[in-house]
Amino acid sequence: MATDYYELLGVDRNASEDELKRAYRQLARALHPDANGGDPVSEARFKEVTVAYETLRDPERRRRYDTFGPEGMRGAGAAPGAGAGDVFGGGLGDLFDAFFGGGGGAGGFGSARPTGPRRGDDVEVVLDLRFEEAVFGVERDVSWRGPVACMTCAGSGARPGTSPTTCPDCRGVGQVRRVRQSILGQVVTSAPCAKCRGYGEIVSSPCQDCRGEGRKLDDRTVTVEVPPGVDEGTTLRITGTGSPAPRGGVPGDLYVHLRVARHEQFVRSGSDLVTQLHVAFTQAALGAEVQITTLDGAETIAVAPGTQTGKLVKLRGHGVPHVRGRGRGDLHVEVVVDTPTALDKEQEHLLRELARTRGEAVASGEGGLFSRIRSSLG
Repeated sequence: MATDYYELLGVDRNASEDELKRAYRQLARALHPDANGGDPVSEARFKEVTVAYETLRDPERRRRYDTFGPEGMRGAGAAPGAGAGDVFGGGLGDLFDAFFGGGGGAGGFGSARPTGPRRGDDVEVVLDLRFEEAVFGVERDVSWRGPVACMTCAGSGARPGTSPTTCPDCRGVGQVRRVRQSILGQVVTSAPCAKCRGYGEIVSSPCQDCRGEGRKLDDRTVTVEVPPGVDEGTTLRITGTGSPAPRGGVPGDLYVHLRVARHEQFVRSGSDLVTQLHVAFTQAALGAEVQITTLDGAETIAVAPGTQTGKLVKLRGHGVPHVRGRGRGDLHVEVVVDTPTALDKEQEHLLRELARTRGEAVASGEGGLFSRIRSSLG
């Protein structure tokens, strides 16, 4: 191996990191074994320039090399003669992953990496909840019809007693990468393997139940835990509970869209609840203790004397649990003062006496304006 790393890369001793990288990239393309039919001379040269580049790209290694030369690099992480696979920790394919965006498959550079198993489809369902179920949480079953893993072949797609074999064309990757020349240099393209349809495996003896798919169409039911405090439009994601992938790949996810029914008494506002409390005008005028129904049971509210319609009373901690935290919202009670109707003679007399003592003008009774209006309408 030549003793001058700068000479190996064809750069000046003051070359910047970008200049080093450009020089190495050009040499690596030309000397890589896959580009030279496995020529041992090219491979040896490739390893030499790799060690040179790895030494000079690191400031501390470069300083040590400039001071002591190649002998000073022994024990410093990139000794002369170290293989390219040793430098990169994962072989020549890792090297090209770092520089050119991935190793090649069949017909490409380096050793291709598997793209991983296919992922199953996601499933979306709608779950209807009662108001109280959304507030306090509940466990509910959701059902749908879709793919399920074939029990006969355990999802492999192969007849029991047999196994899928690695595709000889893509070597289990599921993709075929090819190199072509362009005015910009070598371009690597990839496409699903036609022989195995991208699976990376070939099923020679398909399972009779699923016909080699590894899954069948059937009814599915999953128990969903709805947390307290969810609201209309909330979507729950349950990882790995969607459709299984063909031939034992990674399952998709289950998305549960929540639809919450309205409540006849309470209106929700975030984590708070709003309701109305109707009281008699005598209770509003004189004050009273009135019972109200909450989601937690009956509660007593003190109505202060002189309370007017629209007065808000807050019951702390009687609202909706915070879905992403502790505690609960509040219950806001709006007081509505009801005016009495259908008074008997005694009640009317008492009210007129009250109006007289307060100096308030009221209708004069049967012979008054309102009586004449009723007579004209009747």
